[in-house]
Amino acid sequence: MSAPHPALAALRGDVPGNAWPPLHSSRLGSLAALIRELDATQWLSPEAIAEGQRRQLTLLARHYVDRSPHFAARLKGGGLTADTLADNFAALPLLERRTLQADPGTLEEGALPAGHQPIQFVQTSGSTGEPVKVAKTAVTQLFWAAMTIRYHLWHERDFTGRLAAARALMPDPGPSATWGSPFTAFFETGPALRIDNGVDIAAQAADLAAFRPDTLIVYPTNLAALLDRIEAGDLALPSLKRVRTIAETLPPEVRRRAEASLGASVRDCYSSEEAGYLAIECPEGGQYHVMAETLLIEVIDDAGRPCREGEVGRVVVTDLHNHATPIIRYAIGDHAEVGGRCRCGRGLPTLKRILGRTRNMILLPDGRSYWPLTANKRLREFAPVIQYQYIQESLESVEARLVVERPLTMEEEEALRGVIRLYLGHDFAIRFTYFDEQIPKGRNGKFEEFKRSF
Repeated sequence: MSAPHPALAALRGDVPGNAWPPLHSSRLGSLAALIRELDATQWLSPEAIAEGQRRQLTLLARHYVDRSPHFAARLKGGGLTADTLADNFAALPLLERRTLQADPGTLEEGALPAGHQPIQFVQTSGSTGEPVKVAKTAVTQLFWAAMTIRYHLWHERDFTGRLAAARALMPDPGPSATWGSPFTAFFETGPALRIDNGVDIAAQAADLAAFRPDTLIVYPTNLAALLDRIEAGDLALPSLKRVRTIAETLPPEVRRRAEASLGASVRDCYSSEEAGYLAIECPEGGQYHVMAETLLIEVIDDAGRPCREGEVGRVVVTDLHNHATPIIRYAIGDHAEVGGRCRCGRGLPTLKRILGRTRNMILLPDGRSYWPLTANKRLREFAPVIQYQYIQESLESVEARLVVERPLTMEEEEALRGVIRLYLGHDFAIRFTYFDEQIPKGRNGKFEEFKRSF
């Protein structure tokens, strides 16, 4: 087991008159204890972690079997009981997104165990066309706060730096004297800048240049737009040491550009509204570690079999601590590649790559499906394209959405059709739709270069 993280020595309490060891009131005390516990459990063996997951899964199943008719019916459909579930987990029918959307089976607050109240509801953005509303409990929120701190502990040695964060629908955008919750409960922090990423990119760049951040939390598509300005000489961020990407799949090309242009370390996390942090990139090994203390993640092939190391499959999520909405064997709609044992020594399971959602896969008339190349760098060889997005509308047609510097000629449009077809891998009928300044983002503030609408 590794030594405790040095930053944990700086944890402070909220009980007056005590500086060392720090003391905490009830919820803060639970969070402080959980942070320290997670610092230890990450170094457990894979077998010990799996055994802990089995115990928690059995407790969760016993909770729901008498309270959730939907879950009880799923157990029965798999020929299972609450006590046999952990040994025959793959026999439990998958919970598909549309099923969770139609009726999540959320329990009344009074049906929760003591200490799990209150509940609050979160809703996914509906970027899949299928918004999902689920309940979060006091316990799931506690784990979210602890995993937020873990993300930073893995990649920060000092919380007193200048932190900038650009997110969709950012509450209270603007400068702040501290990083805010949950950090200020335990650590002395530096100042922060909150940016709503719906703001024009030029304004975001100006705010970042004036703030001079050490760390930037940002969506990959927003990062790519900032890199365009940096590479054009319109923005400089010499103080930036760390980039933390969230909410979207991080393309390798964006990572490479950021490391080359900024000289900063780039680290990613994989999360969802429904289940919180799913996996965080390892600080040493380059893979993503599953947050196995809170979740059980499976990666399965089209036949429902577990994928082996190096294989790509559907991501199936079980939230081990949500006692309000039974998110158990939930097919979240993403694909990932299974990783191997990490050289860092952590026993947490790994994912090598997060490939994105099924809707981001192209579907060809012969049934083949894959994540397409988008010819992002080559478009400007044929026309003055500023921004692009492809929407596959049918098996034979694609809408190409463009922002351009000037109206295109017929010859330029035909040249673009050729290179787009080449990279997408099929002779699609391509129609162009033009936007004046920016292609609209989704309701969740995210932007996808390619998506399928059917």
